[in-house]
Amino acid sequence: MKSLTINASQRESVGKKSTKAIRNAGQVPCVVYGGDTVTHFAAPESAFKDLVYTPDVHTVVIALDNGTKINAILQDIQFHPVTDRILHIDFVEIFDDKPITIELPFRTTGNSRGVRNGGVLRFNLRRIKVKGLASNLPDVIEGDITNLKIGNKLYVTDVASDDFTILHPDNTVICMVKTSRNVVEEDEDEEEGETPAAEAPAAEA
Repeated sequence: MKSLTINASQRESVGKKSTKAIRNAGQVPCVVYGGDTVTHFAAPESAFKDLVYTPDVHTVVIALDNGTKINAILQDIQFHPVTDRILHIDFVEIFDDKPITIELPFRTTGNSRGVRNGGVLRFNLRRIKVKGLASNLPDVIEGDITNLKIGNKLYVTDVASDDFTILHPDNTVICMVKTSRNVVEEDEDEEEGETPAAEAPAAEA
């Protein structure tokens, strides 16, 4: 997985007055837990642009002003209901030998036969919840839809990997090709062979 570094300042005071002052200064109050201690810190709102406003998933290196570096992933984020400004972010510390649970984006590959014949690709999942070591997790989970005909479905079992465990039931559908008004009849693959030649016109007497 890709990693981002966020330069931050550790917070000693975590009361409402202190939090308000941090936000008024254009910074976001944050917390990281999951390790031996809980760490409160703050960073400029602009520092989270590439982490929050993207469909990609990243691990984060939180570089504190005291020299400490913490490896983490984003766990939860709160936005202002009117302005959409970031109010608070929760992170979870990650370790090389401990699996993490995370939702990874899903992306299709290939060109579905059913879609070529007028069907429509519908998604049930845009993200897939998995568990695994951070070092083994991909940036995105890909699924080949080349062979999907109209009515066919792609299941989570079709994108299984030894690198992680998928935390959805095996019968969970990721996407399927549904019929539409523009659908045409799908013919079975024709056997290879020569096409019979047309009969020549009879010669005149």
